[in-house]
Amino acid sequence: MENTVEKKKRIFSGIQPSGELTLGSYMGAIRNWVDLQEEYDCLYCIVDMHAITVRQDPATLRRRSVNQLAQYIACGLDPKKNIMFIQSHVPQHAELSWVLGCYTQFGELSRMTQFKAKAKQHADNITAGLFTYPVLMASDILLYQADLVPVGEDQRQHVELTRDIAQRFNSVYGDTFTLPGAFIPKMGARVMSLANPESKMSKSDPDGCVFMMDKPEDIMRKFKRAVTDCETAVKFDKENKAGISNLLTIYCAATGKTLAEAEAEFAGQGYGVFKPAVGEAVVELLRPLREESERIMKDKAYLESVYKEGAEHAAYLAQKTLSKVYRKIGFVAK
Repeated sequence: MENTVEKKKRIFSGIQPSGELTLGSYMGAIRNWVDLQEEYDCLYCIVDMHAITVRQDPATLRRRSVNQLAQYIACGLDPKKNIMFIQSHVPQHAELSWVLGCYTQFGELSRMTQFKAKAKQHADNITAGLFTYPVLMASDILLYQADLVPVGEDQRQHVELTRDIAQRFNSVYGDTFTLPGAFIPKMGARVMSLANPESKMSKSDPDGCVFMMDKPEDIMRKFKRAVTDCETAVKFDKENKAGISNLLTIYCAATGKTLAEAEAEFAGQGYGVFKPAVGEAVVELLRPLREESERIMKDKAYLESVYKEGAEHAAYLAQKTLSKVYRKIGFVAK
């Protein structure tokens, strides 16, 4: 009898442990990952190798890497359903990155918009690693023959470069890599900075950023200080009311209400009522995640078992791809 079971598509994604996870990380990415684990074959990585393109305190990087795994689990990612691991525990990422770097054009990397932005932010430390960062990202994706990569619009260019590199390699050596596609979930909320609603919420901007592990009083303080405008109407208008539109997006994502329902709820009430209400909704959204994260963080043995088992599974898949690549380019087998 013919096996008609369809193979699940594979997803790869990761977040740098270069700072604490934010409300934007959760609403825009991790919450969607939880839904994806039921339908796809998923690998979720703590990409610590990417983090060192900017100087990191070693002890802090180690702590954040393990704590980030705990937060992944607290958010609902099941280690039994997903492969969850720390990037540096799978050396094949670096090995494939070198090979792919030899099939990537200098001009392609020069045109990457995120490199240009980060080079401005870190003008005193523009390293080769910062420049070749997209090659390592391509390696992350192609190692696992990922079909889809959940990303925001700001990362779409990296996935397109990954496809270009894979196509270039495949055209020379035959079918080797799956060509991945950018996967941008429709329900992912794009959360902007509370201090500068024209910019994406980022851990590099702590004044405008709510962190997943923030205390309730800190969350409330940040929302009460959120930049809005000189009007009073709670109305969604991204062009003229960016701050209020951002708060409405956050409120709807936290409560499950529609924009129309939220606008009706706060009609005629003004920002003095609206901003604390958004803060309270976020406090209650993050409270169970923070409490569960704190509980899991205390169980060091459990976390170690998760990331070690995850790395073993990831390395098995990665080595199959790397061995194929090495054979095709002419390296002598061990």
